[in-house]
Amino acid sequence: MSVAPLTVLPPRIARISDQDALGLYTDCSIHELGRRAHEVTQRLHPEPFRTYVVDRNINYANYCTAKCIFCNFKADPPGMDTGRTDLPDGYVLSFAEIGRKIEELLAIGGTQVLMQGGLVPAELLPFEWYLDLLRFMKREYPSIHVHAFSPPEIHAFHEIFGMTVRDVLLRLQEAGLDSIPGGGGEILVDRVRRKIAQGKTDTEQYLSVMREAHGVGMRTSITMMFGHIETVPERIEHLRRVRDLQDETGGFTAFICWTFQPGDTPLGRVEQFDPAHVGLPDGRHLMLADAHEYLKTTAIARLYLDNIPNFQSSWVTQGVKIGQLALFFGANDMGSVMMEENVVSAAGTTYHLTEQEIRAAILEAGWLPKKRNFYYQLLESA
Repeated sequence: MSVAPLTVLPPRIARISDQDALGLYTDCSIHELGRRAHEVTQRLHPEPFRTYVVDRNINYANYCTAKCIFCNFKADPPGMDTGRTDLPDGYVLSFAEIGRKIEELLAIGGTQVLMQGGLVPAELLPFEWYLDLLRFMKREYPSIHVHAFSPPEIHAFHEIFGMTVRDVLLRLQEAGLDSIPGGGGEILVDRVRRKIAQGKTDTEQYLSVMREAHGVGMRTSITMMFGHIETVPERIEHLRRVRDLQDETGGFTAFICWTFQPGDTPLGRVEQFDPAHVGLPDGRHLMLADAHEYLKTTAIARLYLDNIPNFQSSWVTQGVKIGQLALFFGANDMGSVMMEENVVSAAGTTYHLTEQEIRAAILEAGWLPKKRNFYYQLLESA
């Protein structure tokens, strides 16, 4: 089953291959990449405005059985010891605490909650807890769009509670889940995932959750975190897996990429990659991505992902100025005001913007700012 597209994309000029994408990376200047990506964005979004959403990240729990070495947010569940002494204390938010966070979001005109947690053992949170949470949110705050539970979480529910992925999704959907975020995608290449995200979904498991979600009529976003141990061809492989699934289902609303934030994470303490060997990291080195690499990768992704209508700028990891520049390198959306953010900030990156500041940033870049919902429908007149 495919999902009818929200946006009818114009006919493609030409679909680029993996080899084309690699050639763009090695042969094109950043200025040329920006020009080409911006032409595509203008063809898809010729309107005089750029969009944003007002939402809040709510991390309902930080207990997690995965062993991701790029994360400083997780806590080991009771009885599990990963040997790390730098982890925070574990918590599970009460429904009352979550409700207070939603009320604060509503007070500033927010419309959406992005809710994610760790991979929490069943003895800490039974499946009924998640269903009751969704019912509580929809009963008390019916106007809020619930964008929650990344593919690794959904797959963990499937394994822990002994249900098919489809049944998990249908029960969550019935209780009030509206859409699924693309968190946990990192790089969709198993060589990379085995090294940096042990205990999490492999590539096919991640994509199968997305396929099933689209099959039950749920839309999702899709992400990529780069600038660690992946090669440039592996970034392109990630894009190919995303494009192929979008061809099949049409369920992705937007693509969001960001750079790995090393901070004091275990992965961030690894020896940095020698730039003379770009594209050939061996797992012991990092190819850390700066703003130049972020813009370049965003532009190539915009050229490659010809079937995904919307691209978000990652000002949360890059800062507002690079976030504005991304609007000329393939992005048509400034992403979220993000009233609360815990995971990236745990790694040491702490950019924040109010709604007034994000509107000013869009205006300064030359567009009218327009507030949207998850489906990229405008919430103010065009």
